[in-house]
Amino acid sequence: MKIKAKKISIRFYEELNDFLPKQKRKKRFEHTFIDRTSVKDLIESLGIPHTEVDLILVNGKSVKFNYLIGDGDDISVFPVFESFDISDVQHLRAKPLRNPKFICDVHLGKLAKNLRMLGFDVYYKNNLSDEEIVKISLAERRSILTRDLGILKRSEVTHGYFLRSDNPENQISEVIKRFHLSSHIKPFSLCLECGNKLKRITKEKIIDQLPEKVKKRKNKFLYCSQCNKVYWAGIHYKSMTKHINELVKII
Repeated sequence: MKIKAKKISIRFYEELNDFLPKQKRKKRFEHTFIDRTSVKDLIESLGIPHTEVDLILVNGKSVKFNYLIGDGDDISVFPVFESFDISDVQHLRAKPLRNPKFICDVHLGKLAKNLRMLGFDVYYKNNLSDEEIVKISLAERRSILTRDLGILKRSEVTHGYFLRSDNPENQISEVIKRFHLSSHIKPFSLCLECGNKLKRITKEKIIDQLPEKVKKRKNKFLYCSQCNKVYWAGIHYKSMTKHINELVKII
């Protein structure tokens, strides 16, 4: 007995088109299938990780990822709306992450440092496995930043972003724009080594950690209680300020 193929029409919106071949971008196209399949599996079979999706309309109605697509369905797929609460119309995750926190995969050390420099909470270690990244993301409600589609296609992952660029400066621009973070930039508020929040500390309390020239010339200090690192406005501060200004211009 010959199995009849089923047919649907589908369209992806905005940056979801980055994952599609040119002939399928920014327009509705037909797709055929035979086996029973969920809308989530269909979307990922077309190359789009489910973490990039926050709203799916089938025949004008919002559906969950486990919706089984049927012959003749008309499907529209929209990207994540991290800055807007669309919980009344979407059913794909409980609510957007309103407190932006991230975890970078092992290949994004420069991005992690740049984000911390701008004041964003980023978890990063260069020896984390994919399993550890996912576990930390879920436990601490952190969005995964990665260039690895495989991580984002894991079924347990809820929030993540696939970086289109492999350039660290362009990546910082992507993240700031994607998560609407321009108004949240707070340079020199976090430790560059561990990401812990910096606090002001008197010179007397850290005098033994300071070089002789710094003891004489500087009076304002920031301190990381987690890794015991002291910061002051020296030569590195000036170069970092210049770097931050360059990053902000890119953004």
